[in-house]
Amino acid sequence: MPRRLPETQVVLLEAASATDEKTVDRLAEETGEKVETLTRAAFELADEGLLAVTERTAQDLSLTDEAREYLESGLPERRLYDAALDAGADEESVSLGRVIGASGLEGPEVDIALSNFARKGFGSIDSGEISVAPSGPEVDPEADPEAEALAVVGDDGADAGYLDENVLNRLESRDLLVRSETTVRSVTLTDEGVNAMMEGLETAETVGQVTSEMLTSGEWRDVEFAEYNVEADSEVEYGGRKHVLRQTADRVKDVLVGMGFDEMQGPHADAEFWINDCLFMPQDHPARTHWDQFALDLPPMKDLPEDLVARVEDAHRNGVGEDGDGYHSPWTEEVARGVDLRGHTTSLSMRYLSGHEVGDLEPPQRYFSVEKVYRNDTLDPTHLLEFFQIEGWVMADDLSVRDLMGTFTEFYEQFGITDIEFKPHYNPYTEPSFELFGTHPETGEIVEIGNSGIFREEVLRPLGVECDVMAWGLALERLLMLMYGFEDIRDVHGTLCDLDLLRTTEAVY
Repeated sequence: MPRRLPETQVVLLEAASATDEKTVDRLAEETGEKVETLTRAAFELADEGLLAVTERTAQDLSLTDEAREYLESGLPERRLYDAALDAGADEESVSLGRVIGASGLEGPEVDIALSNFARKGFGSIDSGEISVAPSGPEVDPEADPEAEALAVVGDDGADAGYLDENVLNRLESRDLLVRSETTVRSVTLTDEGVNAMMEGLETAETVGQVTSEMLTSGEWRDVEFAEYNVEADSEVEYGGRKHVLRQTADRVKDVLVGMGFDEMQGPHADAEFWINDCLFMPQDHPARTHWDQFALDLPPMKDLPEDLVARVEDAHRNGVGEDGDGYHSPWTEEVARGVDLRGHTTSLSMRYLSGHEVGDLEPPQRYFSVEKVYRNDTLDPTHLLEFFQIEGWVMADDLSVRDLMGTFTEFYEQFGITDIEFKPHYNPYTEPSFELFGTHPETGEIVEIGNSGIFREEVLRPLGVECDVMAWGLALERLLMLMYGFEDIRDVHGTLCDLDLLRTTEAVY
């Protein structure tokens, strides 16, 4: 008597083989069914003893956008080699600048080409001159294993397990290759499945869910409902979630509010007066150049309190108090009114302490902000062009460094960090000053996490503040690294962030 089975199960049994193990992906191509549908049917048939299902873990390889560009134009080191060869560098050394210009390499590609050119033994670079090594068994750019591996992966993106592991590791470290693991399922007919095929199969009409029409007509009594295997894999769907950096920022805010702080807010683009001048930073200080901060091509800031501007200028020129001494360096309102992206959120502290933002404040007061700042830094595992700063200050009488250290200890203990170290430091705007350091949980390296101190009289007196103010600027991203063990902040923040890491990292509370 023919066996009655759901349509998908019949299709799968007819496509499967008793001698040839077929993957579910292959069967999906042959039958036109969805992979997840066949997977569910395979497990159902396995439960009935008609199919045998085997699983293995496969490594899928895919190229990054940068790698695909190199597939078309060639790896940077190969382009440098070809340009040097055309310039005659195989006979005598030639100007490196000339070869780079001929190669068409630009920006970061130049550094990539230079480092890998030497690593692969394509030649040597010395004193601005480049020479090419003779081609041979040990150095053959035509048979570069990295270029060959990129071509193989680019052709099929297959589970290229036969490729050299060291080559794959190198390509992955260059951010040219992405590896991921997938589960590959294969099926074969069992003896019972073969017997069922020989006896014949009939397709049973099955439905997946009850409809209102079926209930009204009574049809539900005569149909066969499909069985569901709750253990079968479902298609992965990624919903939205709050970024772990934002989650941590929210927790920082909760902790500081719990410690009695109020939150500050203010403009991202502000006058240099608020960003630097109020902090008693001389206008010719190197950190105020375009090398460290971003100047905006905007009209000068007009809304500045004239009396405060005059007091700040006097502090710069003449110092504060009988023994005070200014910088004796140029100071102009034109510079002070220039508009920059803030390099720190201390500009907010100046606005609040001066009374410009919320009116005059009477001690004691505690304020904080967790806001984005912008600096023209060199990108590396701990630096980005924009990041979040945890700004905070306490206004009270008779504050000391011990008060400041105690505040940090209490704050970081809320995040499970108890090994904070302090190092004396110099700032133009605080005295005494010190930096904060923590130990990275994965690498064991000492990581700088913030800067702090007690504001100098040259900062407070022009603002009209007559008591002590201790202040700090902490890096939210560095806190994130200590909490989660991230080694490269670019994995979680920026254009190269690791999406899988962000999808799976749970916030620590």
